[in-house]
Amino acid sequence: MLKNVVRPGSLVASRRALALRTMATEAKTAQSEDELVTIDLPASSFEGYELDVPELSFQTTKGELLQMYKDMIIIRRMEMAADALYKAKKIRGFCHLSVGQEAIAVGIENAITKKDTVITSYRCHGFTYMRGSPVKDVLGELMGRRCGVSYGKGGSMHMYTTGFYGGNGIVGAQVPLGAGLAFAHKYRNEDNATFTLYGDGAANQGQVFEAFNMAKLWNLPCIFSCENNKYGMGTSASRSSALTDYYKRGQYIPGLKVNGMDVLACYQASKFAKDWAISGNGPLVLEYETYRYGGHSMSDPGTTYRTREEIQHMRSRNDPIAGLKHHLIDLNIATEEEIKSYDKAARAYVDEQVELADASPAPEAKMSILFEDVYVPGSEIPTLRGRISDDTWDFTKNDFLNKVY
Repeated sequence: MLKNVVRPGSLVASRRALALRTMATEAKTAQSEDELVTIDLPASSFEGYELDVPELSFQTTKGELLQMYKDMIIIRRMEMAADALYKAKKIRGFCHLSVGQEAIAVGIENAITKKDTVITSYRCHGFTYMRGSPVKDVLGELMGRRCGVSYGKGGSMHMYTTGFYGGNGIVGAQVPLGAGLAFAHKYRNEDNATFTLYGDGAANQGQVFEAFNMAKLWNLPCIFSCENNKYGMGTSASRSSALTDYYKRGQYIPGLKVNGMDVLACYQASKFAKDWAISGNGPLVLEYETYRYGGHSMSDPGTTYRTREEIQHMRSRNDPIAGLKHHLIDLNIATEEEIKSYDKAARAYVDEQVELADASPAPEAKMSILFEDVYVPGSEIPTLRGRISDDTWDFTKNDFLNKVY
């Protein structure tokens, strides 16, 4: 009986041919993703205050557009996973989701560099992911697990990563902090800017206007960015603000209103804003007009102060993910099947990250954990005095000093 014999030489040649085909495919894909495409935004994308608005026509690459789509669907999946985990009582306490608002975090991050800084309020999960933290670390923090970005000790409102300064739970308190981050950029002569984000509900805080004043006096590279999702908790903007044109609130600072449901408009506006700020023009006030599909937090059904028809209208007509999907198809960047494969990959990635986060242990029940984030490692003082002598912590011993004064 004859047997098929694979000659060693032919096997090597076959593998070499396969490797060459793979390299050729990858090179072709990379070349395709580097290809420039022209984006033409509608005139309604921007409104300026004491400012010429950004160009409506600009160029970007196919790869950047694909990345923006992938970023948004991962954030959407992550937030949906957080919703399910909260309902399963694996997430407790406060939890504020940003379903519907994904275009802002994605548009900003794709327009800046990792050397720029970002600070925002408690609706921060998408920003934390975009700044570089894996979904596992975000969900781990929500579930109080040691793998979380704050080691499971902060929760939804206290997330930080490199170049990202929260996730701040006090309404509006991040705005002066953002001005401080911008001051640091200027002090160090860095060509970087700070995006300082706050909601329409926080826009009436006195500290916001104090930060405006200082930033303009010192000409800081600070982009004050109002995420106007129409409702501060359960109160509509028109019932809480005498002037709902938040981009005009800077008075002596130019402003720009952006369609926050269009990731391409968010990208172009954010790029423009950074260039403006680092060119010595000082601060800028941006208003990203957006919408949250859910309530203020997981404890709010979000239907007592607005109609279901209003929510459905925004979902069906203005969804940022669906909008970019249409662009990808119209520009022949991706087919329906390819987009389905991206959606499937995002679902698989988030599901895997949920399992990893859920399997991660909680912080150990030991006192030293309370003191590990007081100082940057290596900069600790010898002892940290407590309320009473027994509370004094010795960083050298990594234990209480138990010294009676």
